[in-house]
Amino acid sequence: MAIRSLLLASAIVALTALPGRAQESLVTYKLLSPELALDSARAALAECRKRGFQVAVAVVDRFGVTQVMLRDRFAGAHTPATAAGKAWTAASFRTDTTALMAISQPGMPQAGLRDLPGAVILGGGMIIEGGGSMVAAIGVSGAPGGDADDACAKAGIAAIRDKLDF
Repeated sequence: MAIRSLLLASAIVALTALPGRAQESLVTYKLLSPELALDSARAALAECRKRGFQVAVAVVDRFGVTQVMLRDRFAGAHTPATAAGKAWTAASFRTDTTALMAISQPGMPQAGLRDLPGAVILGGGMIIEGGGSMVAAIGVSGAPGGDADDACAKAGIAAIRDKLDF
């Protein structure tokens, strides 16, 4: 009888522990909708146009997969790939590319970041956060310098900021 009670108690403990393990095995995350990614890209493009720059804008999801790519009609042929690379780099390292530039100068411990395949460490790549976590990244290429690309990217993020606080 004691063995039967022990087995029954063990079975009950095992069954109640299973849902906890299953929940711990799953990960949930937030992503931008394609519409919100497009709104952000359009706002960044509009800001650059207002400043007289012809650029490309890419928005990637939190994993670095491109959601939106816009290229203004006179932006250089290299700008779509560069914008996507900046966005991917920001998403991959979860850091704005201007900050990565600062910590990866020649002779610094992180200088090797510049040699990683696909990494584009130039200003213009920024992470997009909402609800306390990174949900996407935006990259802008074609303005005359990383600071101008950053300004356009910031405008893209600002345009959707009110929809990111969930």
